[in-house]
Amino acid sequence: MRNVYDIFQERGFIEQVTDENMVREVLAKSITCYIGFDPTAKSLHIGSLLPIMSLAHMQRGGHRPIVVIGGGTALVGDPSGKDEIRPVMTKEEIDSNAKGIKRQLSQFIDFTNGKAVMLNNADWLVSLKYIDFLRDIGRHFSVNRMLAAESYRQRLGSGLSFLGFNYMLLQAYDFWYLSKSWNCVLQMGGNDQWGNILAGADLTRRIEGKIIHGLTFPLITTADGSKMGKTNRGAVWLDHELTSPYEYYQYWVNIDDRDVKRFLSFFTFLPMHEIEELSRLTGEDLRKAKEVLAYEATKICHGQDAADRAKSSARQLFSQKVVKDIEAIPTYVMTSDDLGKGIEAYILFKETGLCKTRGEARRLISQWGAYINGKRVPSFITVVGTDDIQNNIILLRAGKKNYLKVYIQDP
Repeated sequence: MRNVYDIFQERGFIEQVTDENMVREVLAKSITCYIGFDPTAKSLHIGSLLPIMSLAHMQRGGHRPIVVIGGGTALVGDPSGKDEIRPVMTKEEIDSNAKGIKRQLSQFIDFTNGKAVMLNNADWLVSLKYIDFLRDIGRHFSVNRMLAAESYRQRLGSGLSFLGFNYMLLQAYDFWYLSKSWNCVLQMGGNDQWGNILAGADLTRRIEGKIIHGLTFPLITTADGSKMGKTNRGAVWLDHELTSPYEYYQYWVNIDDRDVKRFLSFFTFLPMHEIEELSRLTGEDLRKAKEVLAYEATKICHGQDAADRAKSSARQLFSQKVVKDIEAIPTYVMTSDDLGKGIEAYILFKETGLCKTRGEARRLISQWGAYINGKRVPSFITVVGTDDIQNNIILLRAGKKNYLKVYIQDP
């Protein structure tokens, strides 16, 4: 079996590592690793997908992943790249979100029979006594060194609360605790967590005299510089109720041509020689590579049946054929009162999220790129009304591939 470090390296997963030779040597044997996830929403989004895929690769390589839900640290707030402290959540909210996250992660990694473990750091952080924590843990931290960390330096200009300042200590405590209680020797995460990971490794060395390791992944942006997973309709979630499998598939099939090889490497398990072949396609043929990416990514996240349906629906829509699986298309709900006596087309395209602004909607329509029920919209002041409803639905399309069905229900 190949060393997972080499798999990470060839796929572009590695941004920083504590010691390349030592980590490769450690990964030559079966180990326990961990990544922490934020439980402040009931679903993770694809901004978390690279760390999730890393855990899947680790498990496939014979290692045991630990998923740490930050129920304790969520009460403090991670200052890494954040502009403000998160709202305090109840234990019930965190537990509910954790269940949803585990359900999503179960598509990627196997939690049965202890093959992977999910833990909540509230279980060991909430019961800490403040004076004991300061004496036993706080004394190992240099304030000067903490302020030099990128995550804190970013916040100094806008203000860093003492609450947020404690986050590094708590995450370092997590790593030490997992090392001692679960023999966890590797923490992974996005590159914005590098300072926190180093702090945990240093704390463990000081307390236990034990060397543990860290590895970070690049923070992904798309080829045009935008944040990974953001669309004009918001975040792309892993929960099928928040982002349907069809929408999920469409996100991947519509990526920038320049991202194809990178995203195939990151977000599928296809062997690299296949990825190399797909990435050499050009022009219209490159769409085949995007379809492979979309199908593989959707299959991993939502299962093969959902991926098959999404692929079938996308091809039917793209080829202008009759849509058999209309349920797969994302939905925007309106009441008949909302529709009223009619809505100008450019306003409807903006309000449903197919266009970011009314100006963008006007341009789309003036360039003959907007369709209602398969017919091109002749003018941005075209009024969409009750006559356009077919079986309680108005089908909108922006460009060649972005479909949305407006479902009209009684108020």
